[in-house]
Amino acid sequence: MDKLIEAKNLSRVYATEGVETVALKDVSLDINKGEFVAIMGPSGSGKSTLLHILALLDKPTSGSYLFDGKSIDEYSEDEMAKVRNEKAGFVFQAFNLLPRTTVLENVELPLLYSDKKESDWEELAMRAIKIVNLEHRIKHESAQLSGGEKQRVAIARAMVNEPEILFADEPTGNLDTKAGNELMEIISKLNQEGRTIILITHEEEIAAFANRIIKLRDGLLESDVKKGK
Repeated sequence: MDKLIEAKNLSRVYATEGVETVALKDVSLDINKGEFVAIMGPSGSGKSTLLHILALLDKPTSGSYLFDGKSIDEYSEDEMAKVRNEKAGFVFQAFNLLPRTTVLENVELPLLYSDKKESDWEELAMRAIKIVNLEHRIKHESAQLSGGEKQRVAIARAMVNEPEILFADEPTGNLDTKAGNELMEIISKLNQEGRTIILITHEEEIAAFANRIIKLRDGLLESDVKKGK
């Protein structure tokens, strides 16, 4: 399989008022295109830091990272922004929707920063909304939706540019069990259709949807297990 992510000896140190905090220590891993990876670990283990580096939202203090065969050191800020918008989708625990904006308008937002023609925006947004089965809610403002529906809108927004990789940071953290499982079924289907998924969770039942589970502790890679191995 083609490697999408190649990370070697990634470390991330944060300095605040002269005090250094080591969030990640010498983490090495490869992720192939089409994999579904869950990253687990207790609070402060470094999992969000790792996700932010892999998603090109942050850079490591040391180590090397190749995304789609190219070192992130070779990307300009503009190129990184373009990759984030076109090749990656993001889903966060807090939904991050505009509350007084309709479902359709929320899903169209990433297209503002894309090269897609404005005349195609509605069609692209509707295609993404159909993935999460919310066609009947397109004219509702996000403030009128349940938590599960809001997160489904967030997935549609993440998928509107048809990215090849989806990064999800505790996507079920604000949902009840039923809504969380429904959301994970959608994410699993995206993976079955060929999308690479990298997901952070602290819940074993959510991680069970993945075919590979990486566990961090104190910034270190504790284990990396693929299903069936």
